[in-house]
Amino acid sequence: MAPKPSATVRYTAMRLGIFAGCFLVIWGLVYVGALPAGLGDSNLLWVLVLAIAVSAPLSFVLLRNQREEMSTQIIDTVDRTKARLHANRTMEDAAVDAQDASRAQGSTS
Repeated sequence: MAPKPSATVRYTAMRLGIFAGCFLVIWGLVYVGALPAGLGDSNLLWVLVLAIAVSAPLSFVLLRNQREEMSTQIIDTVDRTKARLHANRTMEDAAVDAQDASRAQGSTS
């Protein structure tokens, strides 16, 4: 069984897929004349702007579950990193305290 891709990669790929689909549909509608072609040579820019404007709300609605899964994965990663950082700090503090205690005992003898 193949490993599950990260939620961030999956969300980004799906988001790009929705954008590409919107771009192709809008380009087709401009090509057949159902939508205006823009001004002068701005046809590609017009299609890009429309594709972004259409794909953003679609992604917001259609990818809600993937976005929440990605958020959960990021939160878990941050929590694990914080726990490791706290453990490292605790170990360093214990080592410094032990070193200070041995110095204090050496100076009183």
